[in-house]
Amino acid sequence: MLSAAHDILRHERTSGNQSHVNPMPFPHGNASRFDCNAVSTAAVLLADILPTLVIKLLAPLGLHLLPYSPRVLVSGVCSAGSFVLVAFSHSVGTSLCGVVLASISSGLGEVTFLSLTAFYPSPVISWWSSGTGGAGLLGALSYLGLTQAGLSPQHTLLSMLGIPCLLLASYFLVLTSPEPQDPGGEDEAEATARQPLIGSEAQQSASAPGSSLSFRERWTVFKGLLCYIVPLVLVYFAEYFINQGLFELLFFRNTSLSHAQQYRWYQMLYQAGVFVSRSSLRCCHIRFTWALALLQCLNLAFLLVDVLLNFLPSIYLVFLIILYEGLLGGAAYVNTFHNIAVETSDKHREFAMAATCISDTLGISLSGVVALPLHDFLCSLP
Repeated sequence: MLSAAHDILRHERTSGNQSHVNPMPFPHGNASRFDCNAVSTAAVLLADILPTLVIKLLAPLGLHLLPYSPRVLVSGVCSAGSFVLVAFSHSVGTSLCGVVLASISSGLGEVTFLSLTAFYPSPVISWWSSGTGGAGLLGALSYLGLTQAGLSPQHTLLSMLGIPCLLLASYFLVLTSPEPQDPGGEDEAEATARQPLIGSEAQQSASAPGSSLSFRERWTVFKGLLCYIVPLVLVYFAEYFINQGLFELLFFRNTSLSHAQQYRWYQMLYQAGVFVSRSSLRCCHIRFTWALALLQCLNLAFLLVDVLLNFLPSIYLVFLIILYEGLLGGAAYVNTFHNIAVETSDKHREFAMAATCISDTLGISLSGVVALPLHDFLCSLP
């Protein structure tokens, strides 16, 4: 949905139910140096992230009472609904409602599957991170490729309806129950490990690891996680401030790519960097994620100065910077969750995963709130 953000804010419907992208200029008209939308793409970002934030805030408190299967089913249905609603929308408001559905699907799915990794061997964190990075790249690349090939944004979104079906099929038909992580293979350990997948009642789910923690234990674990949560919040604040606050303002007129095409290329290259770094855990393990947060903040400062001063001569330099931005973001994500998986006890791991996954969402939400007024300010500059 974020790859389609520029089109969502600019599209108008024509006869025959065909979608195309028409400019919807900023009210200041030609007085601005930027080719601005009336509303920043940060609006799409907020619609895409705020429902996820609510889900992740509530998840550590009681989501474990709901078995995994209903969660996955709701996630898949919301995902399919989001594609249909945005594809057939006739207004920006309706499109943003579709984005909200996508956010519910994403937030519920992420917190569910990250919690589920607690019942599998620790290398599954690397596979999970690589898969999520690949999903982002596949989504951005397919949207870019299909629209570049001449398919309308509407038909491009409808072509994605097979993805929710694959999600549900892979969970209910392909995913196997986890093996007990107790090498002794005791019956109790096996039942505990398998319970989240096969349990259909809240009582069964509640006996899974992490569900019996008291509030005091949860608070103690959460405080210990702050050394991971704070850097990840900063990384995601900086990178999504760039993605949804600056991408649409990094517009080069000395290229054959249109403004919308440039935005899609930015999103695709960012996702490519994320995919590569999320798949790199076996090659490179970073213990101190604060360094990644610092580098990402420097990246933000550099691109913000370029938006103000316009000193970069070529879009290809921006392409390289965005690829680097994605590498930093993906590395921060996979190393944060790997460190937690390795350093937390079996009893606390499920809660720790669910609690830490709020970090990226919180950082993204803050970036959207800041990017909206910044967009209006920059677009008002002569």
